[in-house]
Amino acid sequence: MFRVANVEFIPEYRQAESHEFVFMATNIQHVVSSVYKTSSVAQLYKQAVISDLSNNDQGGVLVHFWMVFVVPQVKSATMSEEMIEAILRNSVHTSLQNRSSVGYLLGLPVDMDSILINVVQRSDYTSNTEDSQCVDKLYANIPGVSVPLNVYSSWGGVNCHVKLTSAPFSLIRLTVSSFLIDPTDCVSDAVVVYDALLPMRGRILHSLCERVSSSFSVVSTSNVMLLSFRMSDNKSFKGYFEAIAEEKCLSQIETQPGGQIYSPFYPSLLPPKCSCIWKFKTPNPGLGVALHFENYALKSKDMNGCNNGWWRVNEDIFCGIYVGYHTVFRVDHQSPEVEFRCTSPNSVQPFQASYSSYNISHPCPDSYFLCTTGLCVERSRLCDGLDDCQDESDELFCSRPTMNCGSSSPPHPLLVCNGEKDCSRGEDEINCTQETTCSAIRYQCSNGSCILKKNAKCDDVPDCQDHSDEADCACGHPTPLKKAGSSTDLQRVVGGVNAVEGEWPWQVSLHFAGSLYCGASVLSPYWLISAAHCFNKDRLSDPRYWSAHLGMLTQGSAKYVAEIQRIVVHEYYNAYTFDYDIALLHLKKAWPPSLSLLVQPVCLPSSSHTVTESHRCIVTGWGYRSEDDKILPSVLQKAQVSVMTQTECQKIYGLISPRMLCAGVPSGERDACRGDSGGPLSCQAPGGSRWFLIGIVSWGSGCGRPNLPGVYTRVNKFTSWIYSHIS
Repeated sequence: MFRVANVEFIPEYRQAESHEFVFMATNIQHVVSSVYKTSSVAQLYKQAVISDLSNNDQGGVLVHFWMVFVVPQVKSATMSEEMIEAILRNSVHTSLQNRSSVGYLLGLPVDMDSILINVVQRSDYTSNTEDSQCVDKLYANIPGVSVPLNVYSSWGGVNCHVKLTSAPFSLIRLTVSSFLIDPTDCVSDAVVVYDALLPMRGRILHSLCERVSSSFSVVSTSNVMLLSFRMSDNKSFKGYFEAIAEEKCLSQIETQPGGQIYSPFYPSLLPPKCSCIWKFKTPNPGLGVALHFENYALKSKDMNGCNNGWWRVNEDIFCGIYVGYHTVFRVDHQSPEVEFRCTSPNSVQPFQASYSSYNISHPCPDSYFLCTTGLCVERSRLCDGLDDCQDESDELFCSRPTMNCGSSSPPHPLLVCNGEKDCSRGEDEINCTQETTCSAIRYQCSNGSCILKKNAKCDDVPDCQDHSDEADCACGHPTPLKKAGSSTDLQRVVGGVNAVEGEWPWQVSLHFAGSLYCGASVLSPYWLISAAHCFNKDRLSDPRYWSAHLGMLTQGSAKYVAEIQRIVVHEYYNAYTFDYDIALLHLKKAWPPSLSLLVQPVCLPSSSHTVTESHRCIVTGWGYRSEDDKILPSVLQKAQVSVMTQTECQKIYGLISPRMLCAGVPSGERDACRGDSGGPLSCQAPGGSRWFLIGIVSWGSGCGRPNLPGVYTRVNKFTSWIYSHIS
């Protein structure tokens, strides 16, 4: 699309059959065709089709159009959207005198900054043209008046497009009341909302591939929106849209009494473009402003861009990130000006914050500790094994707890009932099924009661009164088809050694477009678990390109190859820090039970699960055997590593979140590497029979470097998130 400047928009342009539309469209079509018929791709160019003419607050006419190219297979590699866009841009001649972005395309005044070209599927073109039986146009003329929008597929599947337009100088707010579908790969059942009148990949506002039961809203950045529906039999979409005014978000705020600030258009999702300014004032110079966020944090901006909000606090710049915990951001100034701008390419979750005054010289009350998340916690809770600060800043750099064996003082909660005899007489490991107050370091039974024993799950001993700790334990118990290498073998080799068939039945090889790309682990007949960074780009997020190879020892010998139906990446995944680096993959078909010797789930740890020095931990995968390796091993590799404390990990990298853990050996000779990403770090308790998924291969500094361990996603931090999707 592009904007034709210096041309007045008239209402007739909204009607494709009107004389005025046809005249304008024919003129533009001729100009575009002339450009490409005299270009290097002239032999491939077929036609231009003007789809829509619209107007926005910049004036002129916004032209939405298709260009069709017929490209033989032998020339497909030479065609790209960048080249097609460059041809158009190079044809626009701008004047250096007027210093504007408007130039002339064969006499047509075109705004260079408005040019946007995306390549799309042929099916998108055929379903969007005027000949299609399922293209509807709706117009919201009066602000605040709802226009119903309901789509049903009771008589068969639908592939429909609904084009929404509102009055100039307004925006569109789409409210989705319900969407009754089965969760999919965004291919068979989905609604995609575009910030344009054509399905342009660069203008996707929101994609819906899961059932919606509670309503939410999406806001456009101009007065147009396109809904692309793909729905199979007996599915339905209910909602409405309306024209709304652009929000003037500027507030003068007295901090006493406290109150709330909200993201623009709250509670709607944040659009890609929006801004807000809050000017705070506290009662006296000794008081600053504290902003309490529920699932959002502000971090100083680095060399990377801000993907989830750009913030200016007086003269300092910050980036917003979504997190799964509370934070407090403090400004040590009496009257700060806080500016926010939307920066996400798509619609993202709204935020809210409560504001209050705080004592600049004394942010926390006496006997409280100031966390790096901005929270204040009681000093008595430091080093108690509980992450009260939400970033472990109250648990790092603590001295190793002492057991106080035989003492009258209570034993340290971290060492009680952890499966290790820390006292010579073993008194720290008695009465472990005793009920206790619940916390993150206590095992919780299905009936809600908590017990002292940390690793109660699937240890073949019923510890909970309801025996729930031994339910769903058909996992982590391999039966190798021949004797596997011993742990002493692993201690003597550099890197890994060959595994044997059936030794790691939960290990999965993920292939993208036919080649090994990442690893994964089996969780259930329909679900795999992997790392979010494996799916972090447009094409990588499309499940149709992926296949999962299960029950495999040697590449190419999989006992079952599964198609992926859906990829669920954690909503808080941060591509810069690798925090929340976890993803779930839903298979189209379950692996057959007859393969149970070679394909088996790994056990998921409970949130209280702990790993001690005596646990045996193995990393497996088909990744490279060294940092400079050029050839991938064909046989599955295994290597024994040791899990480090968070304090040791933090000292090495400094970027470690509570959702990460480090594992390796001091020499660096055993480590995960490229190609192992998403694969398992499996650990077995001493004397135990089952293996638990403790880590997911995430990142590190090179491969196999001394004193630079691998960094893994800490799975027990995500147990409830995993079950919320796979249950």
